[in-house]
Amino acid sequence: MKHLSTIGRFLFALPFGILGLNHFFMYNYYVGMVSSFIPGGGFTVIITGLALIAACTAIILKRFISLACLLLALLLLIFICTIHIPGLFEPVKANTALIELLKDTALMGGALMIAAMYKEDTTSDE
Repeated sequence: MKHLSTIGRFLFALPFGILGLNHFFMYNYYVGMVSSFIPGGGFTVIITGLALIAACTAIILKRFISLACLLLALLLLIFICTIHIPGLFEPVKANTALIELLKDTALMGGALMIAAMYKEDTTSDE
């Protein structure tokens, strides 16, 4: 079972690393997705890419996994609230927005489960 957990951890983390790199390689595409009410525009795209790469790295290296996954879940919630939900109200984007909303909701659930699995026990038996 330990090997399955390791494989699952890698399979969960790698797409976030690739998406983080895409924020740099496909910068103009992601800037176009940023809603008008999100401050920072291009700066937000760069910071988001760095956050995704950092989460991927932390999960793969088994360093600060719980914190990384909690922050990743928060980032996914922000994506849902600022990109996908507003997209539901645009007729051209509604179908894609629903699929992306469901995907990010599932990934957020996975991140929360991994955070709980790797939560270090802070109680001591002194």
